Amino acid sequence: MQNYSVLMSVYYKEKAEYLELAIKSMLNQTVPPEQFVIVEDGPLTDELEQVIQKYENEKPDLFTVVRLDENRGLGLALDEGMKYCRNELVARMDSDDISMPERCEKELVVFETYPEMDIISGAINEFKDSVDNVVSVRLVPESEEAIKKQMRRRSAFNHPAVMFKKETVVRVGGYGGSARKEDHDLFSRMVFGGCKAYNLQEPILYYRIGDDNIKRRKSWKNVSSYIEVMWINYRRGYCNFCDFACVCVAEFVCLCVPVCIINILVTNFFREKVDNDIEVENENNVCYSKNE
Repeated sequence: MQNYSVLMSVYYKEKAEYLELAIKSMLNQTVPPEQFVIVEDGPLTDELEQVIQKYENEKPDLFTVVRLDENRGLGLALDEGMKYCRNELVARMDSDDISMPERCEKELVVFETYPEMDIISGAINEFKDSVDNVVSVRLVPESEEAIKKQMRRRSAFNHPAVMFKKETVVRVGGYGGSARKEDHDLFSRMVFGGCKAYNLQEPILYYRIGDDNIKRRKSWKNVSSYIEVMWINYRRGYCNFCDFACVCVAEFVCLCVPVCIINILVTNFFREKVDNDIEVENENNVCYSKNE
């Protein structure tokens, strides 16, 4: 199978114990990475720095650490890190999630079977506190037509689980400088720019959730960035005015509604709960729902 690089960005608000788990989950892949690029997006806490330095010292040929003098934001940090990726295939990984052991192997199989593909993602298990406590599953559309349809209003990919071709991402302009929603901006340019995409219809990553996720989504910075990206997409012709208006209304409702209500809405209308009392044969034998 092809070699691939892992691309991860870390900033000072992350937790060292989560970072350790995230790194280990990528090192324990059934097809391990040939390179692991970590971007320190500004100065980190001593605890985070100790975790990174430990792996950097233990595996200097594997780990490439890019240290930025100041916090640039996720999009610009990832663009900087991509310059150091020496493989054409790049697997994104967030510093607080956990990849399933066969995640990258499954994505690599798709790239080998369909070499024309530019970006691949898959479903994710959303968990609280521990991967033993999976509370919901977030699916993403499979066909090219369904992916384009969903991209008109919301991302059709689970960003922490994507693997893409570096050359393609660089060609369309990278993540760019959006304050938030840099992934939706990039994926829109890829999908509507003719890039080939596919989503695995099974969970390949554990995604950590909690009230902090909702609070970040409710921030004005997040809402305004989403609206800005959607306005740009409307001007580009990627969506119509109805799509843009629907996103605006939804985001302003999100901004005004209490966190507890948003949790109820997301859980009941955009996710399917997982019954943890039901015994399953393996971690992938769960119910699925449409992506938010």
